[in-house]
Amino acid sequence: MSTTDNTKAAAPADTADTADTADTADTADTADTADAADTEAAGLGEAGAQLSTAPAEDAAPSGIGVFGWARWFWRQLTSMRVALLLLLLLSLGSIPGSLIPQTQVDPLKVEQWKRDHDFWVPAAEKLQLFDVYTSFWFSAIYLLLFISLIGCIVPRTWQFVGQLRSRPPAAPKRLDRLPAYTTWRTEAAPEQVLAHAKTLLAGRRFRTDTAEDSVAAEKGYLREAGNLVFHIALILMLVAFATGQLFKSEGGKLVLRGTSFSNVLPQYDDFKSGSLFDTDDLPKFSFKLDRFDATFEKTGPQKGTPRDFKAYVTVSEGADGAPRKAEIEVNEPLDIDGAKVYLLGHGYAPVISVTDRQGEVIFKDAVPMLPQDSNLTSSGAVKVTDGYRDKDGKKTQLGFAAWFVPTFAGQNKGNMFSQFPALDYPVLALSAYHGSLGVDSGLPQNVYQLDTRKMNKFLGADGELFKQMLRPGETMTLPDGAGSVKFEGIERWATFQVSQQPGNGLALAGAAAAILGLAASLFIQRRRIWVRAEALPSGVTVVRMAGLGRSESARLAEELGELAAELHDKVPTAPKSPADPVDGPVADTDEEDPEGERE
Repeated sequence: MSTTDNTKAAAPADTADTADTADTADTADTADTADAADTEAAGLGEAGAQLSTAPAEDAAPSGIGVFGWARWFWRQLTSMRVALLLLLLLSLGSIPGSLIPQTQVDPLKVEQWKRDHDFWVPAAEKLQLFDVYTSFWFSAIYLLLFISLIGCIVPRTWQFVGQLRSRPPAAPKRLDRLPAYTTWRTEAAPEQVLAHAKTLLAGRRFRTDTAEDSVAAEKGYLREAGNLVFHIALILMLVAFATGQLFKSEGGKLVLRGTSFSNVLPQYDDFKSGSLFDTDDLPKFSFKLDRFDATFEKTGPQKGTPRDFKAYVTVSEGADGAPRKAEIEVNEPLDIDGAKVYLLGHGYAPVISVTDRQGEVIFKDAVPMLPQDSNLTSSGAVKVTDGYRDKDGKKTQLGFAAWFVPTFAGQNKGNMFSQFPALDYPVLALSAYHGSLGVDSGLPQNVYQLDTRKMNKFLGADGELFKQMLRPGETMTLPDGAGSVKFEGIERWATFQVSQQPGNGLALAGAAAAILGLAASLFIQRRRIWVRAEALPSGVTVVRMAGLGRSESARLAEELGELAAELHDKVPTAPKSPADPVDGPVADTDEEDPEGERE
């Protein structure tokens, strides 16, 4: 093949063929491992080194004492392999926290789980499976991962900064050994070739450095920057997780329509917070539930499916804040001074009045009922703790187990199960008891359940528990003139969660940075290009171009071909002279290449 044909191999269509004939095995290994000994043996020297900031792996030490073993252990801990392993263990460790109820989230569910799985309770308690995220083993994995990432990132960052400040390495002696390579001869002077090459590479945003007979260029630093950003983002997410766990607060409150809530600790129905949270940091605000609207699908296969929930509130911020109207919807919380108020659920609260033997109203209130199904079949308890005396004049307490259905199927058409969640045909069923409610014992009690262990039943004419179903406005008269209970009407309630998660913003920033860094490390290739121009005794100049990437890629050969084509336009091929070699060191031979050229 002629020299002119060889010059055409620099065009993009043929460069890959030129690169494929190069000896790539040693070079790729050199670039990936940054092993100085291998690169020297391949004739690349520093040219193939430091394409990555990944540290060289240490073999297990032998006979070097405690300090050597400590250094080896530190190298293993700060390796990316171990960091990924710890990250996997952290993910696996969070699985029990999702499958097993956690004490900080729902203590009642934890107690129920213990009753249902009593065989596993001793092992679960020893492994702290009810407090996974504060357990010793989860904390150990978390801290080791934190140390591993920092120990890996800090030295690599300094090494990367050093690479940014350094010049691209000089061209190797044998460019033809690189994965992508091409050559041609031109009549232009070496200085002119190098000047065009430097301008071309700088225009492609390569960092360039000119030596006596070559130009070195390097590009793709954002790959390593993306790698570092990704791992720094992981640290940010770990910090965000720790911050959220230590400084978070979360409380729930059931609010009846027409009543108010103030963001102070005694107002909450339940409240939990991180170990470093101070209740004085609760934002100062209050709101009143003015109205709650709910709409449901009325027909079709999705009948009863909720379509829209919305709470209309009047909010006051601070001690002297002016009231303002606001709306809270599902997944659209109200943001107040760093706290978010979420709408979680809703239900009905029958308004019930109780009259004693003398006809005096001793109780009148809206009693929230707890939904049991999607059609808002609800259960609850009416507890009259004061003001009632039995027929002997002795103080006693009244209790009524209650079931409420917003849409009753009708008499003899099934049990107390609602047919639709809206108030189409509301019915309240009450069962009457008297005695001690147990509220004076000092022990916590579920407000939605009636403890009948120390209570006696009101008996009906049939000798069974006295119970009755009521429509709004109807009255239930207790046996033996013991009084009456009236179903006055129906109110609505909504449950709200007030949450402070100080680490959410940091976690979001870390997640975004991790995605960007990972994309950069996956799609950007770190590569180097060298151009060498050597004058031959006949007066022509041999131009050699070669490229080296961190990993083998067809894109490197394509890019070298494009660059070679552009440079060839500036310094075109000279007529072939049989006296001039086209490849190999000029000092090696003055004889013609036996095959006319090297492809």
